[in-house]
Amino acid sequence: MDFLTYTDTLQIKTQDQKRYIFDPIRKKWMVLQPEEFVRQLIVQYLLQNKGYNRNRIAIERGIKVNGLAKRCDILVYDLDMQPFLLIECKAPEIPLDANVFHQMAVYNMQLRVPHLMMSNGGASYICKIDVENQEYTLLQDLP
Repeated sequence: MDFLTYTDTLQIKTQDQKRYIFDPIRKKWMVLQPEEFVRQLIVQYLLQNKGYNRNRIAIERGIKVNGLAKRCDILVYDLDMQPFLLIECKAPEIPLDANVFHQMAVYNMQLRVPHLMMSNGGASYICKIDVENQEYTLLQDLP
């Protein structure tokens, strides 16, 4: 998955010497940070390539993890409005390592989502989680 092919679909503007990117899910302009750029590329992929309904996508949804308030980058819901895909976005220079996977796994202890993805725009890993057996299987593409 080359998310950079969706760069042309992003709305970016400069205002007061700051760059902003439009988030079609939250319907507002966000400061253009590297992680936000990756997040918006993935949103475009979800909408255009996978055909996910924008009403079933949550951005930076708050969750409680061990009593602490956390935010997951992208959470996609199935037709029954149950979370089925958790996506952790990182800036392009952040390596996708065990620490990132651990962060997703900790979030998923609360959510119990069957599919996880982590991406820094250039590299992405997707897995299907078997919560009961505490196992995962790597996938080539999103379900």
